[in-house]
Amino acid sequence: MPALFQAMRLRAAATPLECRELPLPAPGPRELLIRVGACGVCRTDLHLLDGELPQARYPVTPGHEIVGRVAARGDAVTQYAIGERVGVPWLGGSCGECGYCSSGRENLCDRARFTGCTQDGGYAGYALADARFCLPIPARYSDAEAAPLLCAGLIGYRAYRAAGEGRVLGLYGFGAAAHLIAQVAQAQGRRIHAFTRPGDAAAQAFARELGAAWAGGSDEPAPEPLDAAILFAPVGELVPVALAATRKGGRVVCAGIHMSDIPSFPYALLWGERSVASVANLTRQDGLEFMRLAADMDLRPAVQTFALHAANDALAALRAGELRGAAVLVPEGA
Repeated sequence: MPALFQAMRLRAAATPLECRELPLPAPGPRELLIRVGACGVCRTDLHLLDGELPQARYPVTPGHEIVGRVAARGDAVTQYAIGERVGVPWLGGSCGECGYCSSGRENLCDRARFTGCTQDGGYAGYALADARFCLPIPARYSDAEAAPLLCAGLIGYRAYRAAGEGRVLGLYGFGAAAHLIAQVAQAQGRRIHAFTRPGDAAAQAFARELGAAWAGGSDEPAPEPLDAAILFAPVGELVPVALAATRKGGRVVCAGIHMSDIPSFPYALLWGERSVASVANLTRQDGLEFMRLAADMDLRPAVQTFALHAANDALAALRAGELRGAAVLVPEGA
């Protein structure tokens, strides 16, 4: 293994990523050293870049949708072999002792660690990860295809479950997460309506290609009352819009880690036992369930690959809404 490896480092908020050479670390007792094959680019990385995540530490290597192979492992690791392919998600660790952890809600742990945010992530040739929080990757997906499953898929899946059993589902924002969850919902017999940025004909066409019954701008009325809506777009103004589109007893789920402020709205939009909920992070159980689902389904992740050193370009494309599906970074030689 090399003595040094390349990483795209974020020195401080509101600065571009910089390519740096770092010394190759040795894994701790419960850690894996992973040679990165691909790392997805997530909207959360934009929030990190913009200084909108109060828990973030700088400098940091972003990236929390990591797929790679075990290059070395700590003495206490037994579940993964050298050379085995693994995935590293956003939740990088938790205390394992608090009431949240002991009740299966480790995603809410106050001492949780987050990949690519409070600890270095996968915009790099190598990454360290706690083996207990890594996930198996279904063999049917390439490294690049599997990368967005680790956040767009996982957080999308947690939000999808939180939306309940309704048959008519609205998805606000049709990017990496929505394009995967739309496929899951279609396979389970639900009807999908996709709401995109106003005038985004390409995203609307993409949604229809994936089986959406209707696709239009978020400024357009829903074609029928929604049983539930999931907001993947981090736009607080969409909460009252989605509530207005949701039938009585329905739920609006906010799926982002950060959202602009929600404006005031009349109580009539909430009345009728409608509810607004958020999803925070993920649990290992979410990861295991979703990976089993992904192994059984023929999901078609749409990915656009970028070289590792082009991470700033990938983030700019994500910010501008120019991606069809998800951006994925591929280190040189991966």
